[in-house]
Amino acid sequence: MHKVIFDTDPGVDDAMALLFLHRHPDIDLIGITSVFGNASVETTTRNALFLKQAWNIAAPVAKGLGETFNHGRPHVGWPTGIHGDDGLGNIDVPETIDLPLDPRPAHRFIIDTVRANPGEVTLVAVGRMTNLALAVREDPEIAALVKDVVIMGGAFDVPGNITPAAEANIHGDPEAADVVMTAPWPVTVIGLDVTTRTVMTRAMLVDIAERGGAPARLLSDISQFYITFYEQHVDDGMIVHDSCACAYVVAPDLFRTRSGSVRVVCGGIADGQTIQKPDARLFPPSPWDGLPSQKVCTGIDAEGVLKLIADTLSLSH
Repeated sequence: MHKVIFDTDPGVDDAMALLFLHRHPDIDLIGITSVFGNASVETTTRNALFLKQAWNIAAPVAKGLGETFNHGRPHVGWPTGIHGDDGLGNIDVPETIDLPLDPRPAHRFIIDTVRANPGEVTLVAVGRMTNLALAVREDPEIAALVKDVVIMGGAFDVPGNITPAAEANIHGDPEAADVVMTAPWPVTVIGLDVTTRTVMTRAMLVDIAERGGAPARLLSDISQFYITFYEQHVDDGMIVHDSCACAYVVAPDLFRTRSGSVRVVCGGIADGQTIQKPDARLFPPSPWDGLPSQKVCTGIDAEGVLKLIADTLSLSH
């Protein structure tokens, strides 16, 4: 079993990833930590509680901070045209959810849970990297205690999706992402290089809704707004970015990776760009030297990943 803390900003594709983690038989979802990104942290936390309640998820929810790692970045607006005004495809999520939050801030929840389960916890982060960066800054020793860090973010050999240089999760808090990439824990980055190849069609979503019961039907309802947005980018369906990171946890053989240190550009016209120095290449001395070698996904069995996601979402308990 993989013990997973899901660091997330729900978010339509986050909702799909959460249901995947909840339903996969090899995943033990032990915590959900919220971060700002697809909406404010108040909204993403409310959405996490809403999905926890709707899908009867046992894992506690801990709320992250609503600002960037260095506190100095201006707010640029929420992507309501992609995820809706409520962050979940305008399905009219209730304003408040009658469930308690974990009393700890998200980064403290991560620290305490990792220390309570040394060598066992995989952090799956699919929003800004703020909570992870705060955790490893406050308690650097947890880096040696984390089993794996799997990130949805970045773009290495393809253009970004928020600027020509940067992917949105990294661009939203580049300083946090650079801290996470350079910390001495094992990171695998699932970026736009592979996620853009995983297009879930409308027919696939209909099939999931028919097979997967009420939770899958709710997911289908949440996803309709998102699919409409993606009509301008793909022929039919939606890209399932965040679920790819979850699929990697249980089926890394469906991905191809490249190893090397990773840095994030902080500032300027390439703000948020992710750059890897491949281990196999020699360069003159640079700020990429002496850092942990991390994995960047460069290839994917898109058909296999989509089948894994669809089959898992269709499981009923």
